[in-house]
Parts: sequence; C-alpha cells; structure tokens
Amino acid sequence: MQARKKYVLLGLCACCWLVLFYCGGGAQLRVLRLLTRQRGEVMRPWPNWTDRAFLPRYAHLDELQTDPGTIESPRQRRQAWSTIYKDSRCRMETCFDFSRCRRRGREGFRVYIYPTEKNDHVSESYRKILTSIGESRYFTTDPREACLFVLGIDTLDRDQLSGQFVPNLDERIKGYPLWNDGRNHLIFNLYSGTWPNYTEDLGFNIGQAILAKASLNTEHFRPGFDVSIPLFSKEHPQKGGERGWLVRNATPPRRKYLLMFKGKRYLTGIGSDTRNALHHIHNGKDIVSLTTCRHGKDWEKHKDARCDHDNLEYERFDYQELLHNSTFCLVPRGRRLGSFRFLESLQAACIPVLLSNGWELPFSDVIQWNQAVIEGDERLLLQVPSTVRAVGNERVLALRQRTQMLWEAYFSSVDKIVLTTLEIIKDRVFSHISRNKYMWNSLPGGLLVLPEYSTHLAHFPFYYLGLGVSPGQEFTAVINAVSPLVSQSQPIMKLLQVVSKSKYCSQIIILWNSEKPPPSRSKWPPMPVPLTVTDGRRKTTSRFQPHVAIETEAVLSLDEDTVLLTSEVNFAFLVWRSFPERIVGYPPRSHFWDPLKRAWGYTSKWTNDYSIVLTGAAFYHRYYHYLFTHYLPQSLRTLVDRTSNCEDILMNFLVSAVTHLPPIKVAQRKQYKELPSPQGTKTVPWANPEHFNQRQECINTFANWFGYMPLVHSQFRLDPVLFKDQVSVFRKKYKDLERA
Repeated sequence: MQARKKYVLLGLCACCWLVLFYCGGGAQLRVLRLLTRQRGEVMRPWPNWTDRAFLPRYAHLDELQTDPGTIESPRQRRQAWSTIYKDSRCRMETCFDFSRCRRRGREGFRVYIYPTEKNDHVSESYRKILTSIGESRYFTTDPREACLFVLGIDTLDRDQLSGQFVPNLDERIKGYPLWNDGRNHLIFNLYSGTWPNYTEDLGFNIGQAILAKASLNTEHFRPGFDVSIPLFSKEHPQKGGERGWLVRNATPPRRKYLLMFKGKRYLTGIGSDTRNALHHIHNGKDIVSLTTCRHGKDWEKHKDARCDHDNLEYERFDYQELLHNSTFCLVPRGRRLGSFRFLESLQAACIPVLLSNGWELPFSDVIQWNQAVIEGDERLLLQVPSTVRAVGNERVLALRQRTQMLWEAYFSSVDKIVLTTLEIIKDRVFSHISRNKYMWNSLPGGLLVLPEYSTHLAHFPFYYLGLGVSPGQEFTAVINAVSPLVSQSQPIMKLLQVVSKSKYCSQIIILWNSEKPPPSRSKWPPMPVPLTVTDGRRKTTSRFQPHVAIETEAVLSLDEDTVLLTSEVNFAFLVWRSFPERIVGYPPRSHFWDPLKRAWGYTSKWTNDYSIVLTGAAFYHRYYHYLFTHYLPQSLRTLVDRTSNCEDILMNFLVSAVTHLPPIKVAQRKQYKELPSPQGTKTVPWANPEHFNQRQECINTFANWFGYMPLVHSQFRLDPVLFKDQVSVFRKKYKDLERA
C-alpha cells in the first residue's frame, strides 16, 4: 500500500513538472521551434526596419488565389534543384581550373565564344551579350588561350513555351570537345522554367559551369561561383544607355508621390499572391498602387470581382509620369523573382522597395544594396507606407543618389552588365589583385578601376576627396617631340628652360617621335631637374602610355612648340591639385550637335563655352595613362596612330567618362598663338585642312564606341587672385601673366 502511494505521488509530481514545463516560456519556444522546423524555416531575430521592411501579414487566406497544385515544400524544391544541378556545391576552388587563366600572368584572362551554327536562331538580347564579349579586351579567337568559354547557343530563354527555346541542349553541348562537364564555362540565362511553377529548370545540365542568371533564388545560388544578373528587356541598349534622371543634389529630395506601382495582376499561379494584395495600400493620393487583369489571351476566364474597377483605375495614371514623380517604387516579384521594374526604378532614381522573397540581387557579391534599396517581405505589406514615411530626407537623397551611381556604372547597357559579370569572375581568379567593396560601390565604379594598376585606394585620383588625401606636390613634364633638333633656338629649347624653372617640376621626359634618332645628351641644355629622352616608337598614342619613368602623380603633357611662362605652369599645377581627377590646362575646344547632319561637330573657336582642353598644355593624373592604354579598345588607338591625330580628344573623352565632369580651363595670356614651324621642320599638322576633317570624324567615332557623348560643356575658368584687376602689379602673385 505504501509503495502504491509512493508511485502515485511520483506520478503526480511528474505531471506537475510536465505542466509547468510546457506552460512556461521554454514550452512556447520549443513548440515554436518544432513548428518552424516542420515548415523548413530558420529562426532568426526580428530585423531592423532600416535594413529590411518586414511587415505584418496583409491579406486574408480567401483573397489569395494561388493554385493548390503549384505549392511546393522546401524539400521538394531542394530535390528538384539537386536533379537539375548535380554540382550544386560547386565553388571556384572545386569546379574551376585556375591554371588555364594564370599561364600568361595577368594577361591570362581571355574569353572564347563558340562559333554559332548556321541553323541556330540567336535572340537579339543574346546577340548583344556576345557582341559585348567580342568587343571587350578579354576576347580571344583562339580557344587555347581561353580562361573562360561562352556558348554560341542561345541559353537566355529556357521557357519551353517560348519561341526562343532551344531544344536538345544536353546532346549538343556534350559534343563540344572543350565542354569538360562545363568546367570554366559561363552560361547566361534570363528566363527559366515554364507555367505554372516557373522552376529553376533550364532544361539541360549545366554541370560545373558558372551560371550568370536573372531571378536567382538564394537557395540555389552558389556563393562565390554563380553571378546574379538583372532581368533586362530586348530594347536595353547595347552601349552607353540613357543617363539617370536625378539632377545632382536635387532638392527637395521627396517627390509628388510617396510610393507607387503600376503593372500586371496575376489572377492564378505563382506570383499572384503578392500582386493580388497591392490594392490594400492604394489611396489614390500619395500612394498609387495600380494593377490590371487585362493581359494574356484568356484573362477574362479568370476575371474576378475587382478586375473592372482595377482596370479603370489603372488607366487614370501614366506610368512614366509616376516614375518621374515618385520617391519610392514597389518592385514586387512577377512570375519569377526578377522584374523589369527594378532597372526602371534605378534609372528613375525612384528608390526600389523590393517584395521578392529569396531573390539574390544582381551582382550581390560586390554591390552593397542596402545603400540603394529597401528590401521587404512579399508576404507582408500594410506597414510599408509607414516604413517609407519614416525615412528621413537625408537618407532619401542618399538612397536616390546611390541608385544613379549603380545605374550608370553597371546597369545602363548590356555592355556594362556583361563586363561587370566578367570583371567579377576575373576578381575571383586573380583574388590577390581584386577590387574591394569600396571600389565597386563608389564613383566611378569597378569597371573603371583597374586593379592591375593598383589595389590601394590612395593611388586613384577620384578617391582623394573621400579619403581626405592630397595629391603630391611635384609633377613630371612629358614633352612630345616630333621635329628633329636642328637649332638651339627651336621652341622646345625655350620650353625646357621654362618648365625646369618651376619649383614643382620633378623631372622632364622627352618622348622622341621624330623619324631621325634623338640627339645625344650634350645637345640638350643643362637643367636643374633630371632629363630623360624616351623612344616614342613613332606612335601618336605613345604619349599616353604608362611610362615607368613617371614617378609623380601629376603629369604635365606638352607639345614641343607650346609657349608658356613658368608662372603659368605653377598656377595651373596648383589648380590641378584641387581637382586631381580632371584635366586642367589652357587651349580649349568644344563639341556640338549638328541637327542637319545628325552628327557631332568639333569647333576650335575661342568662346566662353568649352568641353575639351587640349593635352598640348594640360595637367592630369598618371592613372589616365594606364586607363588609356589598357581600357580603351585597340581599334581606337589604331585609328589615332594611323591618322596621327585625335589623341587629345580621345583622352578628354576618357576622363569625362570617368568623372562625368568637364575639364578645367585656367587663365592664359591673350598673346598666346601657335607659332609657325621653323625652317627644316615639318609643317604643323593643324595647317593641313584634312587635320580638322579628321577630328570631326574622330569625335563621332569615339561617341559611337562609348555609346553616348561623355563630353560635358562648361564656362568655368580659374584665374589668379587680382588677375586683371586695376591694382598695382606688385600686389599680385603671378605678375608675369599680365606683363607678357
């Protein structure tokens, strides 16, 4: 009996203990963990709204019109993915052959494109991608030199219902001798899967190939291996592209509408949940959220009670007007995770509010997207308005400015999208000289920062201001000599004396481009600074080669017949030190649009307006020598060498493309004139009528390669203090500028 009571008592204690355990906080946590584990979700703390706009559930279950048959569990998705991509664990270290790229050192990153077969139909978008690769400095026609291989078969649209779908890809690519299970191959894709699920299925096994894909899911993204690219339309420009819509430091930072969306509403299938609920936040005033059912052939079959009202409201607003006048733009997922509205919002400086769960954002390896977009949860909506209202004006302006930087640096053309993809892969291959996040996320962007030049931020002129760094206090003069030395009275002799007297001059380099051999050192006058004579190899572009002898950051580029005073040189150098990312100099020129010829024109008239400063007398940073030689295509440099003309215009194009700013003109004596050539020398090139015509043609050729006109007009000129003022000349620092 006593034993029975003892067991009863122990049982009651155990029950009490279980009740206390399961009714306490620990039980709630355990139950919650159990439930989330069953759903395949991972517990994580509630995030800060400034990082992600997570919001409460916005729709009732009866409003969601998702087809029951389209719902997949996480396990089913993982199983489907593993059957499609057998090498889902690929990383650069395991699925990439680095030896193919490093056998030629830094020049080893070459890309080969398989020839397109006669019967293959290539879409316009894929043709643009192949063209961008073919015109890049990485392209090779020799597969033995290649580090990376790109298929000639169009892989962009892998929707089996699409007319662009290419069947039997597995059989075709396995027939390539170099396929090697996809190793060192790059596959581009914009659309995958088909109705109703739109899965990640590409319809062929990519093996160990790198996937550059739009709408990539974070579950399937292979970090450090794949590259997420944006979804772009077939109308997306090949080169250049339109500039962003934001005027610098535009005020007020907010626009007429706080938040907007205008697009399709899917009545059934994947993606319908999100867009079906957008009407909840529409107020027709500062929040405009419009959807239409009127799309597709059989939309009326699935028409619901809201369609007629939504379609009428949809027609009341113009999409372009909304883009121009909205502060935030909703970017919900479509059938797939990506959307055309993402790039449209970036260009319009309308801050994207993303509602696309699991989307691996484009170029996420290198771009810090939290500085340009607000990421939300597509299941949650009602607090989005209050969240974006809480963003302060300073933050709004910063976000909008970052959208413009990213748009212009990486997304405004197919060319930039493709080159960014290649540069990301190149940084992985040569990780010891790769760009850092600051380079990718600061002007002018990673495409214009060549890590082969340096990986140190302080070595690039456009980072000086942000780093609080000042350029060096000395310059190197590079004089382009094309005439043989026949007399000690030639202009180059006087120029040497003038430049060497500058207290800022560190050295002088004479780039000898004459047909006759350079004279001995004894023929040159004695000078207080080192003098070096270098063979220019009779190439016009040799003046902009990254000569090892140039040790200073500042370069003073001079023609042999330039007439200057030492005080003019000193003043221009001090001005350059305040604007080290720009060209600073004297002779100005300008470009203009000729509507009759529908072409760009070039003028040498002296007016208050200019867009070019000739490099016959100009300061700039030595990095532009490296960029001129290694960034610009060989075709443009060959054109300059063949005509012995236009190299100064091309350098201005390059610097303005980097800075988006005009050069700077400094004060110059009115008496300055181009002197006639001395006896025994060649006629000056500008005396030849063909010289001017060539420059007209050059400016259009350069604009065509850049895809837009990078030159910027300016009326800004810097003069010394008291320049031309009616005061005693002895009170002025640069006296010689007014005496001459």
